[in-house]
Amino acid sequence: MSTPTDITLYTVGTPNGIKASIALEELGLQYKVYPIRMGDNEQKEPWFLEINPNGRIPALTDKFTDGETIRVFESGAILQYLVDRYDKDHKISYPHGSREYWEATSWLMWQMGGLGPMQGQANHFKRYAPEKIEYGINRYVNETRRLYRTMDTHLQKSTSGYLVGDRCTIADISCWGWVASAKWAGIDMAEFPALDKWVFKCLERPGFEKGRHVPTPHKAFDQRKQTEEELEAQAAGSKAWIQKSMKEEAK
Repeated sequence: MSTPTDITLYTVGTPNGIKASIALEELGLQYKVYPIRMGDNEQKEPWFLEINPNGRIPALTDKFTDGETIRVFESGAILQYLVDRYDKDHKISYPHGSREYWEATSWLMWQMGGLGPMQGQANHFKRYAPEKIEYGINRYVNETRRLYRTMDTHLQKSTSGYLVGDRCTIADISCWGWVASAKWAGIDMAEFPALDKWVFKCLERPGFEKGRHVPTPHKAFDQRKQTEEELEAQAAGSKAWIQKSMKEEAK
């Protein structure tokens, strides 16, 4: 039985967005979902900027221990909030201050500062830039490949199959959506067998399977079956919106 909460999750089905919903499902928490209409720039509306001043997803609100509403934004902070507040049995975490706690924190920061930004730039230059700039594509795709290799090498030595210790943690949750979308960044998972095995090991967990489809069906694995031409056609629909948003944010 799921645990009642006052959490509302504001999200979109991106690699960052599904981190929060996967964690919520893994912890068995009840929550409301508000799908943000990115195409309408709802994330820039004043009411949402009161929740996340940076105008990005995901974000959540909850009733804090003092009875007042708390807002939490940035996907890594949301993961830390959820386990600190609700994971008293350490289903997807370790006790604060333990060796494993700091290792999981290290991988979380590694993802937030490295994997996410680098793969995000790989996606941009490969799929959304108005012109193909080979230097930019090579720079970010190869850096993402380096980061994948870091995970692959580490997972080869893991006795549990997870990034830290004997269990799935927020370290795995933070990285999973990005690696699941490798094909979109132009990366062949055949290069990284241990990492690919980890992707599907995590997917065996009901929380991952349910959480990845919030608020919309997760289609990253469909991309593995698509040709480059099909992927380019899929990206074409978002290019104009992305370029327009970049111009507006640069003002």
